[in-house]
Amino acid sequence: MSLNAAPVRGHDEPLKGILLVCLAIFLFASHDALSKYLSAIYPVVMVVWVRYLVHTLLLAGFFLPREGFAVLRSGRPWLQLTRALCLIGCSLFFTAGLRHIPLAEATAVNFLAPLLVLALSVPLLGERVGRGQWLAVLGGLVGVLIVIRPGSALFTPAILLPLGSALCFGLYQLFTRLLAAHDSPATSNFLTGLINTSIMTALVPFFWQTPHNLKEGLLMLALGSCGMGGHMLLTQAYRHASPGLLAPFGYGQIVFAGLLGFLVFGHMPDGWALLGIAIICLCGLLVALGQRSAAPGD
Repeated sequence: MSLNAAPVRGHDEPLKGILLVCLAIFLFASHDALSKYLSAIYPVVMVVWVRYLVHTLLLAGFFLPREGFAVLRSGRPWLQLTRALCLIGCSLFFTAGLRHIPLAEATAVNFLAPLLVLALSVPLLGERVGRGQWLAVLGGLVGVLIVIRPGSALFTPAILLPLGSALCFGLYQLFTRLLAAHDSPATSNFLTGLINTSIMTALVPFFWQTPHNLKEGLLMLALGSCGMGGHMLLTQAYRHASPGLLAPFGYGQIVFAGLLGFLVFGHMPDGWALLGIAIICLCGLLVALGQRSAAPGD
């Protein structure tokens, strides 16, 4: 999960940027681990609602005192709505998938999103993609096929959930790029949180369960706080280093997901799954490094 942030100062502290992005992806992995734990107890809709509610309240406390209600003005409101729906689809698919798929494998499949962005940018944005980048996309798909190979425990219809999440997140990133010319990152992210909180608030009464104890209530608060904290740290990271430099470090989230999956849920990917995950990471890194070398000023 990433926040599209515009750097506001020179990229003169790369080490600080790298440390911040590593903290951010640890919080994102922690968010996913909490989602997996809570979704085994509570309905998926309720878990996603809590995530967006806490996130949006924290965003409101941060942005409204600084920018007022001007932060809600969008030059492309229908595009903002479409972007928000893509993200809520990503959240619902991924959280539902975590009920059936181990954390590391689900995270790895979701990291198909950058490769899907590359593929979808051709028909939707008219961008040109080189042969090497297409090979990276195909390689990423091969990696997923190795992870979910026939005969493995993951070869079930449930694997379609993280795949659906990756597709939704890829579309979300494309719409983020389209909106960058019209709205600020603050507007885009605050509106997305507000729209999705409103949608989930309308749905949650049909799925409501009162938290069973204080511990689980606090974990729900931690869920939204981890998501918001990760986004804020990522925003700060982009102030100190270029997105092209930081992008490869995002794949460390799969490593954190694997560690948390082992420590919290006692799951360790088998050798074939590790191979598939490694191929997905390698192909994603190749795309990220290729985009970094092609971007001016990085």
